[in-house]
Amino acid sequence: MIRKQHLGALVLALGLGLASGAAMAQTIGYNVRTGDVWVDARLGEINDYGRRYRDPFIGEISGHYGAPRSLLVELLDRRHWAPADVYYACAIAHALGIPCLDVVREYDRNPGQGWGAVAKRMGIKPGSDAFHALKRGTVGTYERWGHPVVIDRAVRVDWSRPGNGNRGHGDRPGNSRGNGGNDDNRGNNGNRGNKGNRGDKGKGRGNNARGN
Repeated sequence: MIRKQHLGALVLALGLGLASGAAMAQTIGYNVRTGDVWVDARLGEINDYGRRYRDPFIGEISGHYGAPRSLLVELLDRRHWAPADVYYACAIAHALGIPCLDVVREYDRNPGQGWGAVAKRMGIKPGSDAFHALKRGTVGTYERWGHPVVIDRAVRVDWSRPGNGNRGHGDRPGNSRGNGGNDDNRGNNGNRGNKGNRGDKGKGRGNNARGN
């Protein structure tokens, strides 16, 4: 009887341990609360992209959202911000036309409330023009990363799959497009065909010889 009680207690303890472990795993996972399902889904994917492809991620935020690289490195490395938090802070700043640091400081005043609360305090509400500007900015980012999306259309982007985001894998976003231009320049080598004019000169000489 005593052994059964000990066995039951052991099973209960194991069960509680597993439950607490699952709860901890959920707590550690990235938590997105913007008030918009589509934006929340994109931020989860952006977070994954930033962890997989650090350099092109920083290049995108610095090059297209105007954030200083030193600030991005500080947030990611020293303050251990999630990539999606870094992106959204700078996206909000870009939509409002203010420095990303201003949004970071606003977030620091009330950490843990979620980005929806931060955006509302700064004048961006779901459905507003500024909020739609945020979404359009996200669409542009995905295009530069080689995976176009449509606003409010359900989609799941897996950056681990080959072909997803390859365009953005350079220090500067959109490098692959720029490199494509070099291929066009190769077409200018077609000017070599003008060397064929030498042949015409040869014909001319031949004609002169005949004439003589």
